[in-house]
Amino acid sequence: MRAVHVALLLAAGLMVPGAARAAEDCEASFGHGWPPATENYGNAVESLLAGPVPPRLQLTRLPTRGTESSVALVQGPAGWRLRVAEADERVMDWNGTGDGVQRQLRIDQVPDVEEVPVPDVVVERLVAGWQRLFATLPADHAAPFSRDEQWTVVIDGMRVSGVLPDCDAGDALEEQVDLLVEAVGESASKRERRWQEVLALLDEMDGARLVAGGAD
Repeated sequence: MRAVHVALLLAAGLMVPGAARAAEDCEASFGHGWPPATENYGNAVESLLAGPVPPRLQLTRLPTRGTESSVALVQGPAGWRLRVAEADERVMDWNGTGDGVQRQLRIDQVPDVEEVPVPDVVVERLVAGWQRLFATLPADHAAPFSRDEQWTVVIDGMRVSGVLPDCDAGDALEEQVDLLVEAVGESASKRERRWQEVLALLDEMDGARLVAGGAD
């Protein structure tokens, strides 16, 4: 019913397309801090991928399979840099058989890293937009446990973690990250188009709220 109502408003010119996405409350499996049983592993991955300069914003992906990766905004000598990094081999590994299985964190490796300059306005909008979205989480809602891929995000010292929500805000977050990853492999002219696409997605995400939910 809500979709029909939105479609009628759009047809009548009473709502812009971005507002349809922004108005949605999103039941999110994000929460504050680290999910249970994740902190040691997550810290190992962050330390491996982050580089020498503390990032202003860093998203780290902890998949159930495959290699871990991160996207970060860091201050360089000549301005802001977009840093995309991926582990050369999966950091979390299990060795042994039967009762002798042990977890191993493989941090003695060199990750694959790409960096490109990023405009100040893109950095400021990304930080502000993500902060605004995650600030809508209840302050006492801790990051829940999940067996699915985990995202952990640090913005100016604030950490939130969880599973990417299946909603418009979650889609916008994922699309922004995909565009940032694409940008590091493109020419300067193509990157400019990516920045504009990221800013448009931030406009669409503005006003969205995360309502505390849970994960299986």
